[in-house]
Amino acid sequence: MNFSLGVIDPIAFSLGGLQVHWYGVIIGCAVLLALYLAVSEGKKRQVPADDFYDYILWALPIALISARAYYVIFQWQYYQNDLSEIYRIWDGGIAIYGGLLGALLVLVIFCRKKQLSAWLFLDIISPTVILAQGIGRWGNFINQEAHGNAVSHAFLTSLHLPRFIIEQMNINGIYYQPTFLYESVWDILGFVILMLLRHRKHLFKRGEIFLTYVAWYSFGRFFIEGMRTDSLMLGALRVSQWLSVILFIGAIVLLAYRRYYRPNEPWYLAGNVEYGGSLNN
Repeated sequence: MNFSLGVIDPIAFSLGGLQVHWYGVIIGCAVLLALYLAVSEGKKRQVPADDFYDYILWALPIALISARAYYVIFQWQYYQNDLSEIYRIWDGGIAIYGGLLGALLVLVIFCRKKQLSAWLFLDIISPTVILAQGIGRWGNFINQEAHGNAVSHAFLTSLHLPRFIIEQMNINGIYYQPTFLYESVWDILGFVILMLLRHRKHLFKRGEIFLTYVAWYSFGRFFIEGMRTDSLMLGALRVSQWLSVILFIGAIVLLAYRRYYRPNEPWYLAGNVEYGGSLNN
C-alpha cells in the first residue's frame, strides 16, 4: 500500500502480472462476512447452510452482470459508440441497485425451484446484505469515487474525520464531500438496528425484516444520492433517487398490507413451519 501524499494506492498487491485492487478485496471480504452471518442465523431458523451456499453461487455472477447492465443501460449514449467498452468492467461502472435487483430475481427463482420460503430467506439475509453494502462503500473510498460536490478542507475538518479520510477526499487538489462515508454509516446503522430488533418476540412477521431493510436503505440512499456528482441522471432526479422513491413507497405499502390484510402471516420467531413450503410462506 502506498500512502505517499496521503493517498491510498488502489492496488492492494500484485500476483505476477495480475493486479488485485482493494475494491475487490473489500467487496470479497464483505460478501464472506455476510454469508457467515446468514449461515449462523439460518441455523437458528433451521435453514440448511447448503441453501445459502447454493444461492450465493448463482447470485454473485448474476448480480455482477445485472449491476453492469443497469449502469450500461442508463449510460447507453456513451456505450453505443463502442460496444467493446461494455465488457470492460475493470474500468469501473457498476450500480449497486442493479446488483441487488439481480440477486433478488435469482432468490425468487431459487426459492421457487427448491420450494423454500422466499420471505424467510430474505429476512435472514437482509441485515447481512446491508452490512456488506456499508463495508463495500469503503472500496469506493479507496478508488476516490462515489463522492459529492467540492468542499473546503475546513469543512471536512469540521466533521472531525480522521486525517486519512480527509486526504483521500483530496482529488487532484480539490476536496470532495465524502458521500461514501455517509452511506456506509447509514448502512451499518441499519444493520445494528435490524440485529437489535430481529429477535424481539412479536415484533416482526415473516417478510417484515426484509421490507424494513428496503425502506431504511432506500430512504437514506435518496438523500445521499442527491449529494453525489457521478450518478446516472433521469430527468430532474438521479436514477437511483427515482428507484429509491419507488422502493420506499412499495416497502411501506407492502408492510401495511401484509400486517393488516394478512393477519395469519407467521412471526419471524414463530419457528420455521413450512420452510420448505410455498413461496408465500
